[in-house]
Amino acid sequence: MATVFVLALVVLSLVFGFVVGSDVHPGQKAPYRIHTLFSVECQNYFDWQTVGLMNSFKKARQPGPITRLLSCTDDEKKNYKGMHLAPTLEVPSMSTHPKTGDWYPAINKPAGIVHWLKHSKDAENVDWVVILDADMIIRGPIIPWELGAEIGQPVAAYYGYLVGCDNILAELHTKHPELCDKVGGLLAMHIDDLRVLAPMWLSKTEEVREDKAHWTTNITGDIYGQGWISEMYGYSFGAAEVGLRHKINDNLMIYPGYIPREGVEPILLHYGLPFSVGNWSFSKLKHHEDNIVYDCDRLFPEPPYPREVKLMESDPNKRRALFLSVECINTLNEGLLLQHAADGCSKPKWSKYMSFLKSRTFAELTRPKLLTPDIKKTEVAQQRQVMDEPGKPHPKIHTIFSTECTHYFDWQTVGLVHSFHKSGQPGNITRLLSCTDEDLEHYNGHDLAPTHYVPSMNRHPLTGDWYPAINKPAAVLHWLNHANVDAEFIVILDADMIMRGPITPWEFKAARGRPVSTPYDYLIGCDNELAKLHTRHPEACDKVGGVIIMHIDDLRKFAMLWLHKTEEVRADKAHYATNITGDVYSSGWISEMYGYSFGAAELNLRHLISREILIYPGYIPEPGVNYRVFHYGLEYVVGNWSFDKANWRDIDIINKCWAKFPDPPDPSTLNRSDENILQRDLLSLECAKTLNEALRLHHIRRNCHDPSLVSKSDSGITKEPGSRKFGRLGQIDTMRSNPTPLNHLQKSSLPAEKDGLFSSLRLWIVALWAFSGLGFLVVMMAVFSGRKGKGTRAKETNISVT
Repeated sequence: MATVFVLALVVLSLVFGFVVGSDVHPGQKAPYRIHTLFSVECQNYFDWQTVGLMNSFKKARQPGPITRLLSCTDDEKKNYKGMHLAPTLEVPSMSTHPKTGDWYPAINKPAGIVHWLKHSKDAENVDWVVILDADMIIRGPIIPWELGAEIGQPVAAYYGYLVGCDNILAELHTKHPELCDKVGGLLAMHIDDLRVLAPMWLSKTEEVREDKAHWTTNITGDIYGQGWISEMYGYSFGAAEVGLRHKINDNLMIYPGYIPREGVEPILLHYGLPFSVGNWSFSKLKHHEDNIVYDCDRLFPEPPYPREVKLMESDPNKRRALFLSVECINTLNEGLLLQHAADGCSKPKWSKYMSFLKSRTFAELTRPKLLTPDIKKTEVAQQRQVMDEPGKPHPKIHTIFSTECTHYFDWQTVGLVHSFHKSGQPGNITRLLSCTDEDLEHYNGHDLAPTHYVPSMNRHPLTGDWYPAINKPAAVLHWLNHANVDAEFIVILDADMIMRGPITPWEFKAARGRPVSTPYDYLIGCDNELAKLHTRHPEACDKVGGVIIMHIDDLRKFAMLWLHKTEEVRADKAHYATNITGDVYSSGWISEMYGYSFGAAELNLRHLISREILIYPGYIPEPGVNYRVFHYGLEYVVGNWSFDKANWRDIDIINKCWAKFPDPPDPSTLNRSDENILQRDLLSLECAKTLNEALRLHHIRRNCHDPSLVSKSDSGITKEPGSRKFGRLGQIDTMRSNPTPLNHLQKSSLPAEKDGLFSSLRLWIVALWAFSGLGFLVVMMAVFSGRKGKGTRAKETNISVT
């Protein structure tokens, strides 16, 4: 029996060691108490988001409890069916402000947190708080101290479009504008900091919301100019007011559809923007009134399967982006499937997709993502450098492009800005918009991009010469003189471009005194008398243009020369001839391009010329080159289909709902006999498809009525404009409709007890299995020993245990 007892102890130690070990992953055992919060309202829209977030919370094995801060009016609560969807604290609704009557649902977020701090016992039993939005999917544990958070230094995601931190808005609303951080989305902070910040967050939100005189896009970065992101500024200004400085991590959170940085594994998906994989797409706004949580067995449309995704994209990083998009919607659907079962729905019919969601393959793809020690060190060290040192591993970048107040440039703007965000380009983007006062009176494209407004020089104020291209150097000069530019490198593009990937100075070796550009070989004036006439250093004239990466110090010295040399070449009509300029029209239309090359030559700025950045659709690509930009300045043709931007010069595509360009051919119809022609045509189709996708998303943001939606759903979507309540451009994250405040009714959050119950049940099941095994060992030992009496007792023991 001694042997039996020893064996039993071994079995039990292995079993209980497994039980404990299986519940703790490296980095998940929390020496401090964590609580996760998110804010919602009593609407179907937030219920399915809640189901998705809660499913991912459990899958990611996020330490500590989670609480849903539920803001409801009395009328809404009467018919609300979703109280069981998450551990919940009911919060008085402030959608309609009780004093001002202002309808602004986003204020419920800081108001809900203030209420939680004051009324929830959970707030007295926590060290660190993680604050998320409902439209997020957690991929791995978010542990504040592992991310580098400290008391007085929360960790947050970067929201670069909060330009109000750099201008008069911050000066008006905080005594410490220099402390204003452009952050949001993911917030991880110590409870002591949150107690100090929360009332100020709410107060500053009210303050910014009331400051209607400064709602304009150029001040706030809000493309709708309606004050929808007041809550985000309330957070940043409140944090500045109490002296909180953030460790800003731009790697942790990503929008599905965006390309992740190489080597970085995001642990949070924020599906605030529409995204697509092949012909499949998803937009949360299309499900604003969707009761999918309460409609048994109905899921969101299934996305492509992993093996299909692998065939869609050869570039590993772009393929990762597609997998992230698929993972997002699959996790949402898995959550719905589990919720339906918990609500008593009958077992759904078997399908390939149902089988996949329950498969080991899906479980493996969605296992918790843990930050490696190397990644954690890099991120924390990098943020400390941002906080404390002028140097950083990578310099800041700002992308700019020049346009005018015309339909022609508006659809190009939509395409470029959409591709900018998909490309993974670091930093912000600004449109330099050149308009006359008369143009501005009738212009309605202010919301298309973050914009710096520039006086038009279409008609030269001194010579009367009509030459719109001069607006480009004039606008750059105006921007440098009037904007607060904090970037070290500037990337200059044209509006008729589509970005395919990031254009960074560190990859293409740009440096102070050594800009990077792309070849414009037709600028033959660099080799003849034109250069000798217009620069003292004709030998330094580089035939470049299109894409420019230049250090800010060089650009400040150069911009004025660029403008002056453009005026000079434009006035030199004696040398407009094609054999001198290369201009096929001999009309001086490319004077601005020579102005650039001659101005750079004056300063002896010699360019690194890269043929791997830009390609024209319709040109045969070099094998193996990953071009970063399409420049669709020329007509291109694929079979019987063609596209020429000039044909769309006067057509208003932007303001006509669902207007788009003719669909290009399906790639499967292309002739594959010649690999060079095939690759050329595939790139051409990609450019056209990206333009149309950008237009589709633009129409969604403009709340164009979708004929496939019922009128009730439409009315829910059009109640308010979209908003950039996300990392870059997107729809408002708080589409809520609560007309009156709710009397306080508190319901404690009890996630810890639920988790404990589940863990205890699992423990007893395993323990029962262990004792059954022990009984079996006793029986076997009895049989071999031949002791009938003890064998009988062992058998009785076995029966009583099992």
